[in-house]
Amino acid sequence: MQTIYAHIAVVGTGAMGRGIAQIAAQAGSTVTLYDQQPAAVAAAQQAIAEQWDKQVDKGRLDATSAAAHKGRLRAADSLKDLADCDLVVEAIVEKLDVKAALFAELEGIVRADTVLASNTSSLSITAIAAKLQRPQRVAGYHFFNPVPLMKVVEVIAGLKTDATVCTALCAYARQMGHTPVVAQDTPGFIVNHAGRGYGTEALRIVSEGVADFATIDRILRDQAGFRLGPFELMDLTALDVSHPVMESVYHQYYEEPRYRPSVITAQRLVGGMLGRKTGEGFYRYTNGKAEIAAEPPAPEVAELPPVWVSTRATRRAELYQLLKDLGAKIETGQSPSPQALTLVAPLGFDVSTVAVVERLDPSRTMGIDLLIEDAATKRRVLATNPATRADMRDAAHALFARDGKAVSVIRDSGGFVTQRVVATIVNIASDICQQRICTPADLETAVTLGLGYPLGPLAMGNRYGPTNVLEVLFNLQTVYGDPRYRPSPWLRRRGAIGLSLLHEED
Repeated sequence: MQTIYAHIAVVGTGAMGRGIAQIAAQAGSTVTLYDQQPAAVAAAQQAIAEQWDKQVDKGRLDATSAAAHKGRLRAADSLKDLADCDLVVEAIVEKLDVKAALFAELEGIVRADTVLASNTSSLSITAIAAKLQRPQRVAGYHFFNPVPLMKVVEVIAGLKTDATVCTALCAYARQMGHTPVVAQDTPGFIVNHAGRGYGTEALRIVSEGVADFATIDRILRDQAGFRLGPFELMDLTALDVSHPVMESVYHQYYEEPRYRPSVITAQRLVGGMLGRKTGEGFYRYTNGKAEIAAEPPAPEVAELPPVWVSTRATRRAELYQLLKDLGAKIETGQSPSPQALTLVAPLGFDVSTVAVVERLDPSRTMGIDLLIEDAATKRRVLATNPATRADMRDAAHALFARDGKAVSVIRDSGGFVTQRVVATIVNIASDICQQRICTPADLETAVTLGLGYPLGPLAMGNRYGPTNVLEVLFNLQTVYGDPRYRPSPWLRRRGAIGLSLLHEED
């Protein structure tokens, strides 16, 4: 099959540039590499060739194909050597002025029909092309690291980009074995925009003293099914990458509260605690492995008190059955006895508020997170309030750990960890749909492939219930008085009429 772009160039030979060059050569294109540092080009050629050699050794690639791939890699001594390219992909430093200057120089070298594509992760394509003579030939082509393994690429049109350019780039992505998603030219495009909810909300939670980094990571892995906790993920990507993206999206959206960065990451960035690559981030690393303290065992309680469940508890019938399965003594009166452990299961509200509103003794009141059905989780999450007695906290912990399931006990806040993070993810995704940045289908594809979430954000909203997500957001607004929890109109409309969040029509 003939490749769409017979001859492409990649400018910038770091990890991203190397990955793009590798998959382009595998697709049959002749690939010319250019970097301001000539030695970097030779190093990139060698590194890419070694990747193919490893595939041969593992039986994933035959030697003839590997030799053909290597033969399609070329080195350029100057930008003038790129004159006959059909496509130039820029993968240099993430600075608008530097990218714009490069494209201006390239425009004076390449043919009029050559496509200039930027691998920017969050900068405006329109701004990069603004001073060019042929802005219609410029588009965004955002790959993810490591490029050969991360099978999604965002294709972004600037305000003046010719539609045929994006159509061809999408087709070329498929030839390279990747899945293209089409995005409007907005801050963060799809993946870095949708991803604001995971890390930033987790940072807010830890900044409130609700739980430590490791506990939050455990909760979101075991309760919500994320492959990596937010702090594990930030250590993997490194704060010198992730924090500037947080700031960039926040400022480009004119300080929209939903995207507000955290002083925690800003301080760690300045202090050089970037993550795995520096040996220390949110965790310390020895030989690449995180040092994480073991969870303490569940407390031993000689005699458990009887348990009374709030009449307003989420999944009340399910909670009753769980308590029966755990062998609890259950009280069924209109109010708890003076000896009873009192359980509430709010959505969005803090345990303290619920205890006051329902006229419960706060010293005996604990919360449990039941946004997600218990059977679908590997961990239960309980919350104290400032007045909860230690004996009641220990009794609740011991009771819910009776069947061997892990239990985390966190401090009181508006909403539980999973509720806050999931609701924020769904809300931001809904706002992306509201802005028509991409289709719901492309949003789901981009997030699942680009971020590795267990579900796309809209499927997540459907799974846990749009009305439940809305209730969490409305109640968080009440608790915090913060516009960052303002529900997206797109989400409110669907929640109000029970329409799937994956539904294409508004």
